[in-house]
Amino acid sequence: MSKKTENVNQITEGVIWKQLLIFFFPIMLGTLFQQLYNTADAVVVGRFVGTQALAAVGGSTGQVSNLVVNFFVALSSGATVIIARYYGAKNKKDLNDTLHTAAALSLVGGLLTSVAGILLAPTLLGMMKTPADVMADSVLYLRIYFAGIIFVFIYNVGSAILRAVGDSTRPLYFLIVCCFINIFLDILLVVGCGMGVAGAALATVASQAVSAILVIHALIKSTDMYRLEPKAIRFHKFLLISIVTIGLPAGIQSIMYNISNIIIQTSLNSLGTNTMAAYTAFGKIDAIYWMISGAFSVSIITFISQNYGAGKYSRMKKSVKVCLLLDLIASLLVSALLLFTGEFLLRLFTTDPEVIQIGMKIIHIIAPSYVLFIFIEILSSALRGMGNVLVPMLMTCTGVCLLRIFWIFLAVPHWPGVETILMSYPISWGLTAFLFVIYYYWDQKKFYKTHTEEKETED
Repeated sequence: MSKKTENVNQITEGVIWKQLLIFFFPIMLGTLFQQLYNTADAVVVGRFVGTQALAAVGGSTGQVSNLVVNFFVALSSGATVIIARYYGAKNKKDLNDTLHTAAALSLVGGLLTSVAGILLAPTLLGMMKTPADVMADSVLYLRIYFAGIIFVFIYNVGSAILRAVGDSTRPLYFLIVCCFINIFLDILLVVGCGMGVAGAALATVASQAVSAILVIHALIKSTDMYRLEPKAIRFHKFLLISIVTIGLPAGIQSIMYNISNIIIQTSLNSLGTNTMAAYTAFGKIDAIYWMISGAFSVSIITFISQNYGAGKYSRMKKSVKVCLLLDLIASLLVSALLLFTGEFLLRLFTTDPEVIQIGMKIIHIIAPSYVLFIFIEILSSALRGMGNVLVPMLMTCTGVCLLRIFWIFLAVPHWPGVETILMSYPISWGLTAFLFVIYYYWDQKKFYKTHTEEKETED
C-alpha cells in the first residue's frame, strides 16, 4: 500500500468488529459535521433573529431539501455498491468508468435540480401549508439553497466514492474544515451583517462549495485505482444503467420516506408556529441518532459490496450480525441521552417554554422507538450491497411510508394532536422491522445455497 493510501481500511481482512468501527467512526463524525451545517443555521437564526426565522430554516424547507438531496444520494448509492465491488475484485477499468459516470451524474443532476428548485420553491412550500408568517423567509432560504445544490451533489458523490474504496477519513477532514467555515460565515452574515435567513443560506452554500472543491481535488490527485480525470467525465451507458438499476429503488424508497415525512410536517404545520419550531428543534437533536444509523448503513453497504467482490461470503454474513449488535447498543445509548437531557438540548435552539414543552412530548414518543429502526436500516443496506434492492424497497414503501400516510389521514382526524401524528413513527417502524427480519432470514438461506465461497482465513 502506498503512503498516500495508508488511511484506506482493509475491509476484506482483519477482525470484523474492529474494522467496522475503524470505518464507522469517521463516517459518523463526518455526518455530525455535515449536520452542523444546518444546525449552526438554526442556532444562530433562532437565537439572533427569532422563532419565525428558526421555523423558516427548518420545518418545511428542511423537508423539501432533504427529499431532493436524499433521493440523489440514494440514487448514487448504486455507484457506491458497484465501485466497492470492483475495488474488492481489483477491477481497475470498470471501477474508473463507474467513477466518471457517477461524476457526470452529479453534474447533470445538480444543474437540473438547481433550476427546478428555484422555480418551484413557492409552490412546494405552499403545498405543505407553510404558515404565512414564515413563507417569505422560507422561500428565500430554499431558493438560495437550491442555487448551490450542485455542490452538495458533487461532494456526496465524491465522498461516496472515497468511502466505497475504504477511505472514510478524508471526507471527515473536509467536513470539519467546512463546518467551521459555515459557523464563521453564519455569525458574520447573520449577526454581523444582519442578513437573517439569507445570510444563513449563503453561509451554508459557500461552505458546501468548499467541501466539493476539496473532494474533487482528492480524487484528481489519487494514486490508487480510483483517479478522477476531468476530461474523462462522461456517461458510460451500461454502467449508468447498472447504477440506476441499483440506485433507483433506493431513491424511490428515499422519496417515499420524505413524502411521508412531508405529510407529517404538513399536519404539524397546521398546529401553529410553536409546534413547527419545536419539531424543527427536535429534528436537529434527532439527527444524533440518524447520523449514527446512517454511518452504520454506509459501513455495512461497503463491507458487503467489497467482500462480495472478493468472494468472501461468510465474512459478509458475520459483518451483518456484528453491525446489528453495534447499532443496537448505539441506539439504546442515544435514546437514553435524549430522554434524560432533552430539555437542555432543546434550550440550545429556543428559550420559549411552550416550544420546549412540545419538543419534550415529541422526544418521549420517538426516542424509545429508535431500536426498531435498526433492523430496517442495517438489513436493507446489507441486501442493497448484495444487489437485492427491489423487495427491500417494496417492504419499506409499504410498511413505513404508506402505513404512515394512512395513519395521518385515518387516525389524526379522530384524535388530533402532536401525540397522534408522531405515533405513526413507532407503529410503522415496528411493522417494517418485523417484515425485514423474516425476509432477510429467508433470502440469506437462498443466497448461501447458491454461492460457494473460496478458501479464506477466518477472523
